[in-house]
Amino acid sequence: MAESPRTPGNAPTPPGSPLNATAPSPAPALLRGSLLFLAFLAVQLVLFGSLLSFPSSRFLPAPGDINTTWANGVSDAGACKAGLIYVYDLPSEFNHDLVDDCESLWPWYSFCPYLAHGGFGQRAATVPVFFNLTPNGSLPSWYVTDQFQLEVIIHRRLLSHRCRTTDPALAAAYYVPFYAGLDVGSHLWGDNATVADRDRAGIRLLRWLRNQTSFRRSGGWDHFLTLGRITWDFRRYGDDGWGTNFVFMPGMENLTRLSIEADPTDPMEVGVPYPTGFHPHVAADVRAWQRHVLSRKRSKLFGFAGAPRVGFRDDFRDVLLEECEDAGRERCRSVDCRGSQCTGNGAAVLELFLDSKFCLQPRGDSFTRRSLFDCMVAGAVPVLFWRRTAYDQYRWYLPARSRGEEREWSVFIDPRVLRVGNVSVQEVLEGFSEKRVRRMRKRVVEMIPRIVYASASDGLGDGMEDALDVALAGVMKRFSQRRRSMTHVERPPGPVVPQRVDNKSTMTTPSDAKNGTAAAISQHDSAEKSSANSSSYIKTVVSEASASLIKSLHMS
Repeated sequence: MAESPRTPGNAPTPPGSPLNATAPSPAPALLRGSLLFLAFLAVQLVLFGSLLSFPSSRFLPAPGDINTTWANGVSDAGACKAGLIYVYDLPSEFNHDLVDDCESLWPWYSFCPYLAHGGFGQRAATVPVFFNLTPNGSLPSWYVTDQFQLEVIIHRRLLSHRCRTTDPALAAAYYVPFYAGLDVGSHLWGDNATVADRDRAGIRLLRWLRNQTSFRRSGGWDHFLTLGRITWDFRRYGDDGWGTNFVFMPGMENLTRLSIEADPTDPMEVGVPYPTGFHPHVAADVRAWQRHVLSRKRSKLFGFAGAPRVGFRDDFRDVLLEECEDAGRERCRSVDCRGSQCTGNGAAVLELFLDSKFCLQPRGDSFTRRSLFDCMVAGAVPVLFWRRTAYDQYRWYLPARSRGEEREWSVFIDPRVLRVGNVSVQEVLEGFSEKRVRRMRKRVVEMIPRIVYASASDGLGDGMEDALDVALAGVMKRFSQRRRSMTHVERPPGPVVPQRVDNKSTMTTPSDAKNGTAAAISQHDSAEKSSANSSSYIKTVVSEASASLIKSLHMS
């Protein structure tokens, strides 16, 4: 019988060795083999961990690879009584390819770290400064999140949502996971980027969508998507204007759009919170953070994170910086955002707001800014100067049905009053008693769950709704209202078509700031007009049959 060549006792005797020499012991060879095997396993684990920290082109298997109606296990009927959601498996050019191309999405730096962990970015635990800002128990809930990652975050959550179905015939709502913000953002500042570059993906997406049975059947009224940049980046006026004209393309008339900043005059758009760095996993994580921010001692009356905008005449931020300087260091502190302090890891902004009772929230390059939500997550009371920064923008999230509700969690100061010097920010804020301030801060802290995006696939649990839960509830309610309205008309509601009113665009030159904020909407800092008149360059044209429906959408 042939013997194994690896059997030590049968090894040939080396030339010149004595025939009775003792055979070498197998122990050292076994030890070396074991050590090599363990080293190999260690290398594999390190490589696997590295892969997990970078964005993946597929968060979960494509719907076509799953042979069940319920993509993520059968859910109880009560959890999905509003209906099931179908997530389109789009051609990869509309989402996954953009993630894979993260090195070239931004002209100044790699976007890959911000796309890690499903759009949350790198864990804050990798940034030493966060150890001094957050309790150890809350640190795992914090990430270095870019403000324009809504599309990736929502897509990831919906792919693993308990109410997702892979059978489009059973769905009550259809989600279109087009990363429109990532796409247009990659063409906004390129030296050779053209209008055709900015529009190409949107045109191709809508051509694909119009060939889908579910879309053709409804005309898109039961479809929704997310816009990870402000709406003005998708509303180009003229061939040489800013952004893309995606919102105005044929096929977009009936789609509900969830945007970090919506046009309040467009009933098809809904404002949803900017992503912050706080992504709790379960309700207990939220409660622990709420206790922390409520109990924290705050040494400053108010704080402001921002910087003067170059090229803007009579910039209101200059006024607020002067207000802070006049109040003195004992009462106010500001963070200069001209560098990367506010757009890097966000720790400087979080530290500022955790140490302030109030935070000043002027307009950004548009009416809204992520800083509003950073402020509230830190447990500070926002001080607002334009209604469209919050009250008229995030109606599904922030109580603003009456002036009384607004005063429960915020302070509003007319910017004209500050400009002429009739009153100061310090005077207004010192007019509130400590008891009133405490009550306002408590109300803000109660709202935290609804303005953050949970990291768990099923949300926070324990009856606590996060920002996505609120959005889905609003979308499903809206679609239910449309179905009821359609029973009263002979045909589906007509399209909502935004149109220009005049030949002049009120859009200003885009900001060249590297934080990616888009063009300002107006060149003036005059007081904001009412929502009925605030968008002078857009009107909504609807068919007679859908007039009552559009009215109900404004109210929803």
